[in-house]
Amino acid sequence: MFVGDVVGSPGRRALELLLPVLRERHRVDFAVVNGENSAGGLGITEKTAGQIFAAGADAITLGNHVWKHREVYDYLDRDPRIVRPANYPKGNPGRGATVVEGPGGLRLGVVNLSGQLFMGAARSPFSEVDSVLAELRDRATHVLVDFHAEATSEKVAMGWHLAGRVTACVGTHTHVPTADARVLPGGTAYITDVGMTGPHGGVIGANREPAVRGFVTQMPQKLGTSEEDPGLNGVVVEAGEDGRAISIEQLLVPA
Repeated sequence: MFVGDVVGSPGRRALELLLPVLRERHRVDFAVVNGENSAGGLGITEKTAGQIFAAGADAITLGNHVWKHREVYDYLDRDPRIVRPANYPKGNPGRGATVVEGPGGLRLGVVNLSGQLFMGAARSPFSEVDSVLAELRDRATHVLVDFHAEATSEKVAMGWHLAGRVTACVGTHTHVPTADARVLPGGTAYITDVGMTGPHGGVIGANREPAVRGFVTQMPQKLGTSEEDPGLNGVVVEAGEDGRAISIEQLLVPA
């Protein structure tokens, strides 16, 4: 199971309420959560990461707001269960991939990548993922890639680049779920964007009145995190022992 961007305290509460229920309902072996907006709507801290793990996550992926809170830098080096984009500069804190162990000897490789279109990333995510997969080849029975990117074209291209080589390639960042979940040839589950876990009554998680006012007036606004209409967006991927996906189911669950 993969859960889309957790946004602020409403997202954390929705995750704490729904993740245990969904894990049991879908008999989940691994739950991976994108937590890059979990601290006040931007970034992550050790405290909010701890809350995500306590809710039932086995691993956490991040994105372009990873450096928002300096206090998390050391934590990224200390906890192997949390990953940031692998194609960020190599000297940056943290790691871009990890392997978590599950029941019956299953080992899930979790890879985090950043897009380059409209976003800042040091290296191409395409060549980077090739290098990471070579390192994971003998370490993981299944591999999930979280591609944190803005452009749908770049995400779709990544899906085809990885088709038949990973168990799942899921997109994050826009906070808006797409309707294209499918299994690509070769057994790779794919979706362009999983969506977000948080307040869907705002504007991609922010309070809607100042967000709308900013677009109308073109003036800076203090946004803040919305509290309205919380819910969880995610996907459940079923895969065989060979690491190939059999199905992908989209989850759009109100809290």
